Amino acid sequence: MERPPADPSLRDTRAWPFEEAAKVAGRASVAAKGAALFETGYGPSGLPHIGTFGEVARTTWVRRAFERLTGLPSRLLAFSDDMDALRKVPDNAPQPEMLRAHLGRPLTRIPDPYGTHESYGAHNNARLRAFLDEFGFEYEFVSSTDYYGSGRFDAALRRMLAVHEEVRAVILPTLGPDRRATYSPFLPIHPRTGIVMQVPMEEVRAEAGTVVWRDPETGERFETPVTGGHVKAQWKADWALRWFALGVDYEMSGKDLIDSVRLSSAICRVLGGEPPVGFTYELFLDAEGHKISKSKGNGLTIDEWLRYGPPESLSLFMYQQPGRAKRLHFDVIPRATDEYLGQVEKLRAAADPANPAWHIHEGALPNGAGSPITFTLLLNLAVAANAETPEMLWGYLRRHAPDATPEASPMLAVLVERASAYYRDVVKPTKRFRAATEAEREALLHLAALLRENQGRIEALPVAERPAAIQDLVYDAGRREPFLQPGKDPARPGVSRAWFAAIYQVLLGQEEGPRFGGFVALYGIPETVALIEGALGAAAPKQAQGAGAA
Repeated sequence: MERPPADPSLRDTRAWPFEEAAKVAGRASVAAKGAALFETGYGPSGLPHIGTFGEVARTTWVRRAFERLTGLPSRLLAFSDDMDALRKVPDNAPQPEMLRAHLGRPLTRIPDPYGTHESYGAHNNARLRAFLDEFGFEYEFVSSTDYYGSGRFDAALRRMLAVHEEVRAVILPTLGPDRRATYSPFLPIHPRTGIVMQVPMEEVRAEAGTVVWRDPETGERFETPVTGGHVKAQWKADWALRWFALGVDYEMSGKDLIDSVRLSSAICRVLGGEPPVGFTYELFLDAEGHKISKSKGNGLTIDEWLRYGPPESLSLFMYQQPGRAKRLHFDVIPRATDEYLGQVEKLRAAADPANPAWHIHEGALPNGAGSPITFTLLLNLAVAANAETPEMLWGYLRRHAPDATPEASPMLAVLVERASAYYRDVVKPTKRFRAATEAEREALLHLAALLRENQGRIEALPVAERPAAIQDLVYDAGRREPFLQPGKDPARPGVSRAWFAAIYQVLLGQEEGPRFGGFVALYGIPETVALIEGALGAAAPKQAQGAGAA
């Protein structure tokens, strides 16, 4: 893509990607190179997940902000640690017994249990690339196996060998007595078994570029070159090695890796490099506030999110407050979707680089962005109409919002599909209606009467004016005890939140919702009257009953 010209004024933008980009722009290495290298890492012992999306998306926003700020080129490396040893068989992998027989070997030296690639690591790498491509990320894929084997890391590995004891001095204070006695930053690959060996080094021969170690089972002694893919660096040393060898300028990581970042940064300095600018993002929590665990399955998967919300809503969720722990569960999807739609409308009105939608869409809204109807309103329509399919929702939309079409609003078409699925799978099984109190019953019946009496007048209004006119009737119906509250005009008192809570709890089985006037305008006045009278078990005119059966 063509880079925009530098815009130093963006330094004053109150948006975290620009704050991070300014840090990258201030690095001496960036000034010397006239470019910046961003990196994100991936452990291919499992498949890509929602956290993978979040890290790549957030890094991309910082990268684009850097380019806008400086006008300089940048690259993003998606680095796969596919030379890591398989330590545990994933629960969801096929042929677990076959994989168990290869425990301890690099992922790229294990047969593919799926039978589609030359190795297990290659299969998961392909899944990662397909995953990133699906979302349109711009990146360069890097395989740890390829970089070690091709010699890309040889100079850095020799440097680490030369400062072997200094690197050990960084790590040893963090280890227990047993590990302290055996630790080396180098893990030799056993020349016969292919196992990644975690053994002490009997000798470190810096001039020869080799390490000497002994097989603990056979007692056989080996001298192994640290170059050419014959060894793999241990995790924290490996991270530092990568930063040093490639000149990485920026890499973010989760809160659980704070200590690893600190130690890897220290090792990078021992090697003679400058660690990258870093950003620590918080981890996700489940609905109860507990840390999400893949083994427990107590969080949302990316497939689940995208089944019920558009990709842009996931981007918005990832953009907002990355340094704060957030609950990741089904209830956040509608909220994130409507917040995204709201940001789109703000961006349409003013091109503000502090707007999350500006970053999600790289500064320019695509054709068809936004929706004339919110996701929450569609969900309420689905609840009232028991609309389990998109076709049922479109039936109501064509009758009461004829201008809202898939052609005019592609995003609306996506939301209709997602809303019907969300209602069918998530909302409907958990609906909890309650009976109205006597005061609520009287107010709701009064609302039904007002709607019936004013139907002709309201339907004669322009479509855009109908929701407000209906909302006035909603207020009028609620201006009675126990819902009255003081207002600015003594002759026209306000209405408490309890009235609106009653509407949603009694009629739709939920705690809250959008402005009820907008819902009625979309659902239809006869249908709403029938909904009220049906919920109250009240006798309704034939016409209203028939309309509510749709």
